[in-house]
Amino acid sequence: GKQMAVNVNEGQEMYDFVCKIFPYCRSLTGEGVRQTLNDLREFITQGGGPELQVFEVPSGTKAFDWTVPREWKIREAYIEDEAGNHIIDMKDNNLHVLGYSTPVDKWVSLDELKEHIYTQPDQPDCIPYVTSYYKERFGFCMSENMKNSLPEGKYHMYIDSELFDGVLNYAEIVIPGETDEEVFFSTYFCHPSMANNECSGPALSGELVKYVMSLPQRRYTYRFVYIPETIGSITYLSQGEHLSKLQKSMVAGFNLSCVGDNRDYSIVESRHADTLADRVLKNVLHFHTDNKYSTYSFLKRGSDERQYNAPGVDLPVVGFCRSKYAEYSEYHTSADDLSLVSPEGLQGAYDVMTQVIDALEMNQCYQIQVLCEPQLGKRALYPTTSQKGSYDKVKAMVDFIAYADGKTDLIDISNKILVPIGELITVVKKLKVNNVIK
Repeated sequence: GKQMAVNVNEGQEMYDFVCKIFPYCRSLTGEGVRQTLNDLREFITQGGGPELQVFEVPSGTKAFDWTVPREWKIREAYIEDEAGNHIIDMKDNNLHVLGYSTPVDKWVSLDELKEHIYTQPDQPDCIPYVTSYYKERFGFCMSENMKNSLPEGKYHMYIDSELFDGVLNYAEIVIPGETDEEVFFSTYFCHPSMANNECSGPALSGELVKYVMSLPQRRYTYRFVYIPETIGSITYLSQGEHLSKLQKSMVAGFNLSCVGDNRDYSIVESRHADTLADRVLKNVLHFHTDNKYSTYSFLKRGSDERQYNAPGVDLPVVGFCRSKYAEYSEYHTSADDLSLVSPEGLQGAYDVMTQVIDALEMNQCYQIQVLCEPQLGKRALYPTTSQKGSYDKVKAMVDFIAYADGKTDLIDISNKILVPIGELITVVKKLKVNNVIK
């Protein structure tokens, strides 16, 4: 009973945080990003977590093959008709303005207006999410139905925005452990109001920071990174010693994206699907979902796992989602709203990732210390009367021992004997206390 009460709280905490940051007009750079990071810092420290470190990288900085873009500032954007009615206004939905739009203040005909309007014809009720980061243009987004309903006449296109030399912000938290070996979590904030695609990742990551802080001991160091997608990971990896340090120390990494809905669980595999991150996440998902989860190969990549797995970077990172980005219909539209995510959906994602953390902390090769089967009865680990059925209670322990050969790690044993790692951790602790394994 007590366990459940705790559980609902984390989901609710994350959901409340999603609701708080949902309205901000975020992009690759700018005030919406900084506001989100301020709220994230508060969310983590109030839960007993460490201080979020926020960094600035100036526009024009070289980042491998890319250049940090100019900063975008948007104050206002609307289209009005001749009667002064605002047909659309970014105050009502910040998806109405093209991301990184240059300014405009111009009266035009309906035909000319339509040249600057983006819609999603196959989803005629939705406002699409559209950006133009690396080519300067202005534009508006609306539903296909609205576009088709506009009467002939004159329209005033108005966007009060500017592009200027500013900074790109990213943030990081490092929680030290007993070793320098690192478990890595990356998530992004660079989209306006889309709940699952944009707000769920930072919410889950922030909650995981609190979980890692609550562990009585930590074998690994944990690194949590918060970046604008694509340009952010490229910039992060190109800054200082980041890449060489991660290549030396990262044992497993997870890119968190779209983790708030309640439909599916998904893994996006690493480039060769052969890392510890692939193995541990698949193992946990297998037991958590009764093997009803989706596996996407690296050919279906689409978030920052692209950069972390790039040749020469070669970091062991997988993607973790509930419904994977680009696979659910609301993705990158106004339908990705607060009704798509839920406390339950976020809680499920949290439960999976905390099990992943627990599994990594305990995942070692254990070696049995006696030849043949150990006598468990004299250590009070085995029922002393033997009858049909009594063996079942200790089957997990006996099966674990049978594979504790010093070469097979906990994940492989779990996969082989079909016992979740969470249960095996209890077995390991009992056997260690009794010096049966090392």
